[in-house]
Amino acid sequence: MPRPRRRLASTCIGTVTAGLLATGAALAAPDEEAPQGSDIAMGAYLDYGPSGVARIPYLSRWLGGKEIRVGHTYLPGDRWAGIEGNVGFLADWAEWRQEEDDRMFVLNVPMQERNEERVPDRQVARLIRAGAQGDHDRHFKRLAEKLVDLGVPDTVIVLGWEMNGTTYTHRCGPDPENWKRYWKRVVTTMRSVPGQEFKFDYAPNRGTDAIGWTKCYPGDDVVDVIGMDSYDQGPGQDFDDQISQPYGLQQHVDFAKAHGKEISYPEWGLFRRGDNPEYVRRMLKWIAQHKPLYHTITDYCPHGVWQCKQNPQAAKAFKDALTPQKPAPATPTPVIPTPVIPTPVIPTPVVPTPVVPTPQVPTPQIPTPQVPTPQIPTPQVPTPQIPTPQVPTPQIPTPQAPSVPPVVPPVVPPVDVPVEPSVEPPVVPAPVSPSPEVPVVEPSPALPSPAAPSPAAPSPSPVAPSPAVPAATPKPAEPTPPKPKPPVNNTQWCVPLNFGEWLSKLVGNQAVCVKLDWNKGFFWPF
Repeated sequence: MPRPRRRLASTCIGTVTAGLLATGAALAAPDEEAPQGSDIAMGAYLDYGPSGVARIPYLSRWLGGKEIRVGHTYLPGDRWAGIEGNVGFLADWAEWRQEEDDRMFVLNVPMQERNEERVPDRQVARLIRAGAQGDHDRHFKRLAEKLVDLGVPDTVIVLGWEMNGTTYTHRCGPDPENWKRYWKRVVTTMRSVPGQEFKFDYAPNRGTDAIGWTKCYPGDDVVDVIGMDSYDQGPGQDFDDQISQPYGLQQHVDFAKAHGKEISYPEWGLFRRGDNPEYVRRMLKWIAQHKPLYHTITDYCPHGVWQCKQNPQAAKAFKDALTPQKPAPATPTPVIPTPVIPTPVIPTPVVPTPVVPTPQVPTPQIPTPQVPTPQIPTPQVPTPQIPTPQVPTPQIPTPQAPSVPPVVPPVVPPVDVPVEPSVEPPVVPAPVSPSPEVPVVEPSPALPSPAAPSPAAPSPSPVAPSPAVPAATPKPAEPTPPKPKPPVNNTQWCVPLNFGEWLSKLVGNQAVCVKLDWNKGFFWPF
């Protein structure tokens, strides 16, 4: 729609400055304790750069503490460098956005350079075809990377706004089909940047304008929000006409609902009909009824209400509608005291009730018998200790030939009586087995050989005959009765002891006997 250039015009600076000085309330800090208004995100375009960010708290104060949740600005469309985001003020808006989680940053992005230079349709068609072929993809990729790097990857991007009109070089009318292809390339390119969470807002002018805006709609896959710019101007004589006209407010709501999209009003405000408070009231009521994702009024002359002092009635309507309602102070209701008439109290005679004692029947205490737990001793089974017999090593002396004359042996009587040798042969006990039957090994008597001298221990020189050698007239030795053999399964076990040659002669042959009782176990005698 035809209108003055209003995005980056420096002529508005004087008007804005005068508005700030004239508004005393705007110079105060926002009231932090002021109640919050509607939950619909609301904002205003106050300026494109840092001054626009700085004015937001003053607008909030003017509205009685209304929270301004939307920050709205535009990229310059004169050169591709501006469309790529090579402007310093983006950092200021990014910082404002990051201060609160529920804030929203809305950025209008041109689709062509020389965007407001009234480029003819034939040249616009050529530029649209170049964009549809991907000639401008790199510019939009750089913009997406810039926004992600600044920490605003969730920016709402109003791409190629008012495309159904005649004002901008990025308009749709000269080639609608290639325009839709161009939109798809831009969105696809920006969504390819890692970390992005952009929302793309398709926002035509209200009404037919140069072409019906539905003919330029690029598709649900590349559109997140369907917006509309709606100013107080024709077509239509009043607000009801703005609702019902072709491509008007009602068709906008119905079209978005049919496509499952949220709606928005990135731009709205006064224009051709001057200071019109009725338009402001009706537009705010329409917004409250249909609950868009966000709305931002264009707040500079001739469209604005706070920074434009030529619209005082519309400004008052805007302020009254959006200022949070504070509860009125409660008026205390006067309390008229009711006279209290004392009621005479007649004492009731108290008749004492006789107290009948309740007999106390003692409860017999029955002792609980204590049953002792029997202690069952665990039988201790002794482990039989079987002694290991000590086998003595036989000491066989080496016989030495005597140097004395030989002795004639005496005549031995022919009696079959064994003569006890002077040295008993060593007794080697039989191997002991675990069986209780342990046989007693007795030495067998041996006859001395007359041809050889008796083995005796060597004597010091001169060599004397061994005391075990029989005398010239020997006396027959009494036979030693044989020891009885122990009965089978005997409980007595005897082991012979060897004390050496000379001690055996003094104490005789000895044995150690152990008595075993297999029923009661056994024990050692020492």
